[in-house]
Parts: sequence; structure tokens; C-alpha cells
Amino acid sequence: MKNITILSLVLFSIIHLQCQNNSEMKFNKLNKEEKNVIINKGTEMPYTGKYYKHDQKGIYTCKQCNTELYYSNNKFDSGCGWPAFDDAIAGAVKEIPDPDGIRTEIICANCGGHLGHIFKGENFTKTNTRHCVNSISLDFTPQNNRNTQSNNHKTALFAAGCFWGVEHHLSIAPGVISTDVGYSGGKTQNPSYEDVCYNNTGHAEVVKVTYNPEITSFEKLAILFFEIHDPSQINRQGPDIGNQYRSEIFYYDNNQKTTAERLINILKEKGYNIATKLTPATDFYIAEKYHQDYYKKNGSNPYCHFYKKKF
Repeated sequence: MKNITILSLVLFSIIHLQCQNNSEMKFNKLNKEEKNVIINKGTEMPYTGKYYKHDQKGIYTCKQCNTELYYSNNKFDSGCGWPAFDDAIAGAVKEIPDPDGIRTEIICANCGGHLGHIFKGENFTKTNTRHCVNSISLDFTPQNNRNTQSNNHKTALFAAGCFWGVEHHLSIAPGVISTDVGYSGGKTQNPSYEDVCYNNTGHAEVVKVTYNPEITSFEKLAILFFEIHDPSQINRQGPDIGNQYRSEIFYYDNNQKTTAERLINILKEKGYNIATKLTPATDFYIAEKYHQDYYKKNGSNPYCHFYKKKF
């Protein structure tokens, strides 16, 4: 009987602390329209939300509690009239049965605020999942406003031919927060696309990848890099010919260099003739806006980058 009493007191203390913590949790002040959606589980009118056609790079957060919910890389246009994402940040969104008995509701896992609904099996993207979210449930932090180092995010820089196709494959890899296409490895400062193509700048078309090391690693991204292009080709990739289309890894530290060297040796042992260069990372110059997320914007697929398992 004494043991039962002690156990009851422990359980009561835990519940009391949880309730106390919940009551002390401070949320952002919501206006009437925001309360209608986030608290009362309403729905904003389609095609009216500020983030429906929004294509800036960064992170979408919960309007009520500022929890990070979605990376911009996972946003796509489903034509439904609301922002659509094919995945959420791990643990940020919770799925619960909708009161209508048919749909599945999605809420912020931290504060319980209503986000929208989740749909599966529609074949919009490779994840076969669509988070249909109300814009009014979201806030947005642009990538340029974030300190990636303080948030323990890491960076990798890859060249593997036309940066459109390289970005297409790397951007959808688990753990990738954002991608930017640009130019690196040459002598010309602030080059344009025309400069890189015609003026012998020495730059390669590159993709800068920002990733969460708690979800993925440089090794996993480097393996994907080798498996989405032909690393045996010199100064070309498929039909694209020129020094700007070379295969190269620009490493940021010795760990990245060592990892890349090890992977290259594995491929050589398998019989691959690897032409990939390893070079210390230098200045990265972001490419023109129309090059960013090219295939996602145009709804097409790469013509010279195809996945082939090599490891």
C-alpha cells in the first residue's frame, strides 16, 4: 500500500509539472482571423494566402509559437490554392484524425496549433505526400537572415555538370535544408552565367548545400553526388561540354576531404575511372534567380543527371 501511495505522488508531481509548463508556455498574440484558423481549426480561402506562390528560400515556422515546421526545399505548387509541402521537419508536425472522420489533420507538435491537412497517394512528388497548409498558420524566416553555424547546420559544395540537375537531386535528399546554385573555383569575381559559359572564368557550375547534420551527413550527400552523375567524364556531363561542367568537390575542412578521398578510393576499387577533383572551397557566387530551383519551377526533369547506385 505504501508503494502505491508513493507511486501515485510521483505521477501527480509529473502531471502537475507538465500542466505548469504548458500554462507558462508563451505564445504569439493572434488576431481574429488567425485565431479562427489556428485555434478554431478554420480554413482560409484558397489562392488568397501570402505563402501560396511564395518561392523564397528559408524556413516556414508556426505563427503561434515560432517552431520551425517546413524547409522551403520541400515546398511545391500542387495547384490546390494553399501552400503545399511534401515533408515536414522531423518531429515538428503531428498527425491526428480529423473530426470529419475522413481526413487527417496536421498540427504543430509544440503548441497544437492547426496547420491544415495531410494527403497521401497523389503522386505529386517522390514522397507521395502533400501537407496542405494554411498560410495564416505560418511565418517565414528567409535563409539570409539565419545564422547557419549557430543552428549547427553545415555546408557542402559540389560540381557535377549542369547545376540544374545536380540541385534537383540534392535538394530532395533527407536532411537538406536549402540549396543554391552558383559559380565557384575560378578567377573572375561576381561572374554572370554568360561569363562562365563564354569568357574562360575557370568557374564551375556548383550547388551549395546547407544540411542538418543530425539528419544526414557529408558522406551521405557525397555518395549521392557520385551516384547522380558520371564522375569519369572530364570537363563535361552528358551533352554539356566545357570546363564549367567538370566533376569537383570543394571541401570546407579536412573531414570532408578525407571522406571524399575514401569514397573515390572505394569507387576506384570497384573499377570506376574517377576524374572528380578535390579542391579547397573558395568564394561562392550565387547564380541568377531564374537558375534557382529550375526544374521545380518548370515542372520538368533533368536531361543529363540520373540516379545510379554505385556504393
